Amino acid sequence: MIRVGVDVGGTFTDLVLERVEGARRQVFTHKVASTIADQSIAVVRGVVELCAIAGVQPDQIDALFHGTTVATNIVIERNGAEVGMITTRGFRDILHMGRHKRPHNFSLQFDVPWQSAPLIKRRNRIVVDERILPPDGRVEMKLDEDQVERAAELFAERGLEAVVVGFLFSFLNNDHEMRAAEIVRRVLPEAFVCASSEVVNTIREYERFSTAAMNAYIGPKTKRYLDNLQRRLAGAGVRAIVRIMQSNGGISTVEQASRNPVGLLLSGPAGGVIGGRWTGAACDQRDIITIDIGGTSADISVIRDGALTIKNPRDTEVAHLPVLVPMIDIDAIGAGGGSIAYVDSGGAFRVGPKSAGAEPGPACYGKGGTHPTVTDAQVVLGRLDPEHFLGGGLAIDPALSEQAIRMHLAEPLGMSVKDAALGVLKIINNNMALAIASNSVARGIDPRNYSLMAFGGAGPLHGVALGEMIAAKNVISPLHPGITAAMGLLVTEPRYEFTQSSLAILQAAGAAELAAVNGVYDRLKEEAAAQLAADGIPPERQKFERVAECRYVGQGFELRVPVPDGPFTAESAQEMARRFFAVHRTEYGHAFEDQAVQMVTLRVIGSSESDTLMLPMLETGGRRNPSEAALYARLTTFDSGETIQTPRFDRMKLRAADVVVGPAVIVQQNSTTIVPPGYAATVRKIGDLVIARDMQEG
Repeated sequence: MIRVGVDVGGTFTDLVLERVEGARRQVFTHKVASTIADQSIAVVRGVVELCAIAGVQPDQIDALFHGTTVATNIVIERNGAEVGMITTRGFRDILHMGRHKRPHNFSLQFDVPWQSAPLIKRRNRIVVDERILPPDGRVEMKLDEDQVERAAELFAERGLEAVVVGFLFSFLNNDHEMRAAEIVRRVLPEAFVCASSEVVNTIREYERFSTAAMNAYIGPKTKRYLDNLQRRLAGAGVRAIVRIMQSNGGISTVEQASRNPVGLLLSGPAGGVIGGRWTGAACDQRDIITIDIGGTSADISVIRDGALTIKNPRDTEVAHLPVLVPMIDIDAIGAGGGSIAYVDSGGAFRVGPKSAGAEPGPACYGKGGTHPTVTDAQVVLGRLDPEHFLGGGLAIDPALSEQAIRMHLAEPLGMSVKDAALGVLKIINNNMALAIASNSVARGIDPRNYSLMAFGGAGPLHGVALGEMIAAKNVISPLHPGITAAMGLLVTEPRYEFTQSSLAILQAAGAAELAAVNGVYDRLKEEAAAQLAADGIPPERQKFERVAECRYVGQGFELRVPVPDGPFTAESAQEMARRFFAVHRTEYGHAFEDQAVQMVTLRVIGSSESDTLMLPMLETGGRRNPSEAALYARLTTFDSGETIQTPRFDRMKLRAADVVVGPAVIVQQNSTTIVPPGYAATVRKIGDLVIARDMQEG
């Protein structure tokens, strides 16, 4: 069995290959520069090169798992498809009005993104006669199919690539939507067509329409990318099944991802959180704050008691537009190795969010970049050695880093090159520490009880500094920090969520309401089972989890609450209310247990256990600063400003229970770990490093 994980970042594409032959397991890693114009070029090149490293042929790969930022980039860059919409007469401007919320209540110059940059232009939103009414979804006015056909013909004349059908109350009865979508597909056979109930079958027409619009907006380009990827892989001899990482932390087939690409909006960073949880388990740590620092961004998430945190529906938005799909709670900021440092027009010293990316990259790459970046600051301070940068696979020139920092920072600010480089790190670290605090302390999480896991190519360079700033319990540097997101892809499972809104007050649910809830859950489970079966997963390996989104009666948004197993009864409803109070208390610090609780949206999560990545256990060393792993020493400047002759250690030569005492720099092919003075890094059983204050110091 040979499995490959590929994670595409803004600067590098990371790859990992696992080869299992009986009891023998081998893991190989690789890193190539991302190709921004077409990510599939770097993906396929990296796969072919990794196969050569592992000594296997591309046609021997059994499965390939892929995390991609294609969908996210389309939204950020606003270069998606020209979309048409068919909607209920009288509701043409739902996407424009939104919820009548002002993003900034007291600003006179605020921007309303759903109005200033709409996913669907008003001229392309066409109304038709139809009407379905609550609470039972009865048909008040039949769908005028001739109007639908004329709208589709108009879209064809305008050359639109995608069409979304969104009708009022379709979450109660989607017959009109499905019939309209059928007509559009007949008139526009080459277009990307979706109905809102196919994308997210829930209450709230604005959020449902917005989600469906997003799906159509990114649909054509995402599908082309996935088709192109499969074609390039086949051309390289790769015949493996391909699975795509979703925002909810599960994997999906290419076909499902092409139909509902809105589920891929956090595909890239999700793999890192999954890899972080897996690494935490190997280190016996269940409470973890993860920060994935790449070349362009830093992605932050919190793992509580070994469980991923799923965003509340009110928070699931992309580019300030609501997207009602399940997403791992990840906060991304523009901070990475490629973040550009500059002096702004007011004379302030700033770093990011603009990044040098893969091309031209930091100044030290010698690819034409002249602006100083965080990576250039690390080079100037002696923390990145040219002979070990990407295992020597990418040549860097320290003189170019020094020149960029001197010209753009040191001279304009009247300081030394060293102080300017330290300033770059101090600013970027403060930016990241503030973002970590907003995702932990601001939510009632005490970082003193959590391990900070810093990964991504740049993560371990900043890990201890960030751990100090947030007062984390300790800092973890995974065995392969730069490949952690790709490794996370190999420990994921197929995971699909099926939803339907069905309102019921838990404390007052009668026989009719209970029967309705059971009916919805049975139907959703059938849909989940059918999707898993289509993925080739037999019934005995299928798993199902039930979740309900609940709120106090009259509240605006809901919280996710796990549903008890078995038939939904009056006792189950009372237990659900108690669980809601517990979740509310965790989220907000209080709960009103005398208030009525309403169940709004029902979810069934279908999944299957998959093969997990197994790394070999290291031999036990128990050595302190082992000479067998020592390479050489070089002058290195730490955050205190002190420049010290600092030894380098080859991470691949460290053994379990070895301790590397700072000051030290631990090098490997895909990252570099800094151990400052006063700290010690202890090697765990498979090679992860746990860094904490050195108890033997002094």
